[in-house]
Amino acid sequence: MAPKFPDSVEKLRAAGNESFRNGQYAEASALYGRALRVLQAQGSSDPEEESVLYSNRAACHLKDGNCRDCIKDCTSALALVPFSIKPLLRRASAYEALEKYPMAYVDYKTVLQIDNSVTSALEGINRMTRALMDSLGPEWRLKLPSIPLVPVSAQKRWNSLPSENHKEKAKSKSKETTATKNRVPSAGDVEKAKVLKEEGNELVKKGNHKKAIEKYSESLLCSNLESATYSNRALCYLVLKQYTEAVKDCTEALKLDGKNVKAFYRRAQAHKALKDYKSSFADISNLLQIEPRNGPAQKLWQEVKQNLH
Repeated sequence: MAPKFPDSVEKLRAAGNESFRNGQYAEASALYGRALRVLQAQGSSDPEEESVLYSNRAACHLKDGNCRDCIKDCTSALALVPFSIKPLLRRASAYEALEKYPMAYVDYKTVLQIDNSVTSALEGINRMTRALMDSLGPEWRLKLPSIPLVPVSAQKRWNSLPSENHKEKAKSKSKETTATKNRVPSAGDVEKAKVLKEEGNELVKKGNHKKAIEKYSESLLCSNLESATYSNRALCYLVLKQYTEAVKDCTEALKLDGKNVKAFYRRAQAHKALKDYKSSFADISNLLQIEPRNGPAQKLWQEVKQNLH
């Protein structure tokens, strides 16, 4: 007797998810396709559901090495819900596998406009930058297709998504930290890290702190041995009022260089903004032991001292 398949879109998608988890990608793809046909036959307008089904089927194609159908389904998903992170990442991976590096670069870069902490996109940009430099030379940026400008509404949609996505983001960040810390960079990696850091510094001078964070993050993926890269990224986080991230980066900077005055100062500023006056006072005190005549530090010391009493 033939197995009875569920007939509702929701049940078909759930069955597809189960097959995908079990590594049965062809079966999962068929179930997502069936769900799409049922949804389209109903004639109901649910672009988000339809987009997810295309994106899920694209993931099956990617697992099976069918990159062209993956790209086709991701493009359909993005036509329904533009600037969705998963289809962008899946399409970028498929382009990369087909060695269409400029197209992959554009998709990874688009993801980073939506959320600059997505590790797979940061790592992808790092790989694509190397590949494009090798294949197209130093003027490679001029030979790229145009990168779409992501509207603020798309960024807000990502920020307001359910906690499942935020768990994935946190897991991704943890993976980034572990992978980077355990890798010994080559001389070439260190050189590329310096170039990316300088690009970040130029963006800071222009007041583009969000883009600078991307550059510093790319630099740290190449090599995480330079204290200044962390303290520079911390400055950007401070400007953007992401104080917890600033504290973390300053802490990493100080692990590498215990006399990094900027890291002490910026961590003190971040602690003050978070109303952790005790930690802020400790950082400023440590800074003043290194540079007793540091004017801005003396001023901050007075401000924090008043809040302590």
